Amino acid sequence: MRVIFLNRYFYPDHSATSQMLSDLAFFLAAAGHEVCVVTSCQRYDDPAAMLPPHERVDGVEVFRVRTTRFGRDNLLGRASDYATFYLAAGWRLWRIARSGNVVVAKTDPPLISVVAAFVVLGRGARLINWVQDVFPEVAEALGVRALSGPQAGLLRRLRNGAFRSAAANVVLGERMAEVVARAGGLAERIRVIPNWADMEAIRPVAAADNPLRHEWGLDGKFVICYSGNMGRVHEFGTILDAAQRLAGKAEAIVFLFIGGGAQRRMVEDEVRRSGLANVQFRPYQDRAGLSYSLGVGDVHLVSQRPEVEGYVFPSKLYGILAAGRPVVFIGDAQGEISALVEREGIGAAVRQGDAAGLASGLVRLAGDAALREAMGVRARTLLCERYDKRIAFKAWQELLGEL
Repeated sequence: MRVIFLNRYFYPDHSATSQMLSDLAFFLAAAGHEVCVVTSCQRYDDPAAMLPPHERVDGVEVFRVRTTRFGRDNLLGRASDYATFYLAAGWRLWRIARSGNVVVAKTDPPLISVVAAFVVLGRGARLINWVQDVFPEVAEALGVRALSGPQAGLLRRLRNGAFRSAAANVVLGERMAEVVARAGGLAERIRVIPNWADMEAIRPVAAADNPLRHEWGLDGKFVICYSGNMGRVHEFGTILDAAQRLAGKAEAIVFLFIGGGAQRRMVEDEVRRSGLANVQFRPYQDRAGLSYSLGVGDVHLVSQRPEVEGYVFPSKLYGILAAGRPVVFIGDAQGEISALVEREGIGAAVRQGDAAGLASGLVRLAGDAALREAMGVRARTLLCERYDKRIAFKAWQELLGEL
């Protein structure tokens, strides 16, 4: 089968959507499929990057298109980057798609599935929407004014048409499946295939065996880690308030932020303004070293604004599970992630705004190594049984086989 993926980022980019796409594309190519990727020349954290326009990587043929390169910091600039990608990627897809091909459109940039749907219709191909977030709902939930009102209705109708025309809509969780069904996706064509981590590539590492703990000056400390994208769907006020409450324990308890994103600068500014000596920052770490960087944390934080429940699902969760660390979720107390964390006994859930509850829960975990160990073991087991990449790849193979 010839499979064409469509997404703004691909290997060697390290963003979450790129990593998931790269994993699946390389696997399918190794399994004998003809795999192409239409993507941009940029990298997520480096809009000035200029990756090769055409190359073959591990059996995958990669077509990279040129776009404007304003980056993610400015909404108008980002809109320009999106628009030029729609045009360039749509034209490239039109040129390479053939009857019988399967086109898998992710959701970066938002609504690229609409472009893909028109091309697929004209070329006699088949469309799979791989839904990482539900747009424009997520933008409306975050209060993006330019996407509210009549224009949001138009975008929604176009998106719903892409859902209805697809051979399959792949979503990340049950709440997202409900959202897509309400938006017009046919129930029998909706598949829940969660994102993943690699249980062989990411393994639990004891603190005493982790060189980063010493390198980063964290020996003997209880480390509360936030690792990954610090985007607009994530909430940091509760975390920073908890760090303020625990500032007097700076010699024993440290908050560590690893990664980047739209809100990192704001978080850094707030830490400086508050004079918090118990907070550290590190850049994104190489994927090959995730066992160590994720292993630095004694517990990991995952935050998500309640208003985007069902529209996004935090992929950072899977790496934490693979590293065998407890999860403390901050967000919707009635949401899907809160239910998962508490049902599986892999950590704790705190509602957004409950900084006192978060601080007290972290102190409790800091003082109970046996509890952390038990939660970590359950987290690792959950990953291996349900969210390892081989499980997801099997589900994708079955879906493509049906087509």
